[in-house]
Amino acid sequence: MKQISRPEYLGRLQALQDTPDIKIITGVRRSGKSMLMREYISYLQQQNSNCNIIYVDFMDLAFEDLKEYHALYTYIENAYQEGRCNYVFIDEVQLCPHFELAVNSLHSKQKYDLYLTGSNAFLLSADLATLFTGRYIEIHVFPFSFAEYCSYFDARKDVDALFDDYVLAGGLAGSYAYKTNFDKSVYIREVYQTIMHRDLRQKYKPSDETLLDMVSEFLMDNISNITSSNKIAATLTSNKLAVNHVTIGKYLKYLCTAFLFYKARRYDIRGKKYLESSAKYYLVDSGMRFAVLGSRNLDYGRVYENIVYLELLRRGYDVYVGKLYNKEVDFVAKQGSELLYIQVSDDISRSETMERECDSLLKIKDAYPKIILARTKHEAYTYNGIIVYDIARWLVNKKTPFKK
Repeated sequence: MKQISRPEYLGRLQALQDTPDIKIITGVRRSGKSMLMREYISYLQQQNSNCNIIYVDFMDLAFEDLKEYHALYTYIENAYQEGRCNYVFIDEVQLCPHFELAVNSLHSKQKYDLYLTGSNAFLLSADLATLFTGRYIEIHVFPFSFAEYCSYFDARKDVDALFDDYVLAGGLAGSYAYKTNFDKSVYIREVYQTIMHRDLRQKYKPSDETLLDMVSEFLMDNISNITSSNKIAATLTSNKLAVNHVTIGKYLKYLCTAFLFYKARRYDIRGKKYLESSAKYYLVDSGMRFAVLGSRNLDYGRVYENIVYLELLRRGYDVYVGKLYNKEVDFVAKQGSELLYIQVSDDISRSETMERECDSLLKIKDAYPKIILARTKHEAYTYNGIIVYDIARWLVNKKTPFKK
């Protein structure tokens, strides 16, 4: 299978090299965490002839005897080399029960640079502070972006055709090895089923596994729609199912902690405050929606919104759903002192559609950039002070100038 470099993530690890923190690589299954770790190891070996790499991969039977935390600790201590830079990499660390005891002990010695990856169900962001008494930094990895998809298929130069393919194929790069769309979908469904039927069930032991599946499929069917646990419960109850919003709320949390979905809170633009009553839930990868649900209730505009949301997260923004009076702004994106207002649309060729998308943005009275991302298939332009980008070209251009 072809491999490409992921410079944004690699650069993040390089910037953290030799810091005292435990570096923990997280992300949904098959997003490329282990591959990133190996790429970083290669970088270290090329850049530093004095490095000592101590690597444990618990998916490899060669390390089966280390799946006991005392044995893991002893192995790493015995591999330590005085006078060299000692880097410790443990892949799928959760397969060693009580691994945190070994890791914390190694970290306390202040002589190792520690890096971990693990299954999202057993190395969750919410659990890290409890597991590790020392300092840690989380490096969160997403499936391939559209720019990475283009790099993978670099022989093809048609950005519009590539984007149309990416919307359906998604960013789980393991699926790219298969020749037919059927086999690609089988691969993605198997990743999804592993998360749902093994990871989440082992971690949380939900009382109603069928309901958990239904909540997940409801969210997939309603990506980019405002929803809440009450709304989901009401919808399922209307279909003759006995459910309550408390259980639904727990299941929403499970799905988000497994990185299957990301919750975008609402933000009152005029009142400058966050709203808690409802939110939007975005799926980790558009290809997963098509693999699981097919073209049922297909709305390309909402799928594009999902793709843009993930891209904004990749670029380091905190992202919210904007509310202004009775209007909605798809995204309020914040990064330091920078703030953006963004609307996402499928087709703005009709004047009434363009006016509708502009209406919410033009009602915002501050001077921060206002942007429309749509399938224009041509270069950027301005309309009543609003910057209009073609979504595919915006996705591949990491240095898109937002300032007018």
